[in-house]
Amino acid sequence: MNQPPSLQDWSRFVRILLLTLGIGFTVAGIIFFFAYNWDALPKLAKLSITGGLLIVTTLLSLRQQFDPMIRNILLTAAAALVGVLFAVYGQIYQTGANAYDFFLAWTVFISIWVLAANFAPLWVLYLLLINTTILLYADQVANHWSDQLVFILLFLVNLVALIISKFLLKAGKAIPIWFTNLVALAAISFSTLGIIIGIFENKQFDFWLLVALAALAYATGIWYGFKQHSLFYLSIIPLSLIILITSCIFKISDNSGGFLLASFFIIGSATVTIKYLLDLQKKWAHEQHGN
Repeated sequence: MNQPPSLQDWSRFVRILLLTLGIGFTVAGIIFFFAYNWDALPKLAKLSITGGLLIVTTLLSLRQQFDPMIRNILLTAAAALVGVLFAVYGQIYQTGANAYDFFLAWTVFISIWVLAANFAPLWVLYLLLINTTILLYADQVANHWSDQLVFILLFLVNLVALIISKFLLKAGKAIPIWFTNLVALAAISFSTLGIIIGIFENKQFDFWLLVALAALAYATGIWYGFKQHSLFYLSIIPLSLIILITSCIFKISDNSGGFLLASFFIIGSATVTIKYLLDLQKKWAHEQHGN
């Protein structure tokens, strides 16, 4: 079972959090600066300021005198500024590109940095860009795709990222637990949303494929949760199932009787799940102390 964080872990977390917030707010300030002063700035100034900040941030991230964590955070800020530079360029010259082109280019141009840094927050930004690209491509280009197909792609992207991170973690790579939990939560959220939409629409092949993939992933997640004594997977998967079963109840009956039945089901299933998880946690803690 995972050990609770120590005082040193919390101190490191707070330090990283404050540093990340500081750099994040700086990047946000740059974006709002352009938004507010857009009409007053000449084209050369817009590109020069954005490009100059990108170069300076990138060069600072390469300085060996800095702590590796600070360098990675600076590189993450530089990756965010790449998107700002593309946005400024597109607004100045009115390239007419679709929104997915913007996020796709942003994803491609920071790929080397992501692979070289191997920094969890940068990977989060990368996955966010990939998911956004898929959503915008489906909305603007692939209009013939079903909702379930889009959610299948989003589910698989995050699931593959989760599997790779687990293998790397097993191989001894330093991957924070919050990253794998966040990716797992994203994957389950997409599968849950896709199945809910399919429940209230005509059932097609894509819907049943998503159900089959989700069932396989959920079964594997439950097995992994028991094997690794991870309450996280044993919590989010039942939560997803409760939401899906509640949606089926509303599909069958959306009147007052259906709402009453759904309310009783949510209260009962949530109570049983929480009680079981608490008992399981006590059992694992007893086994750990006994060893």
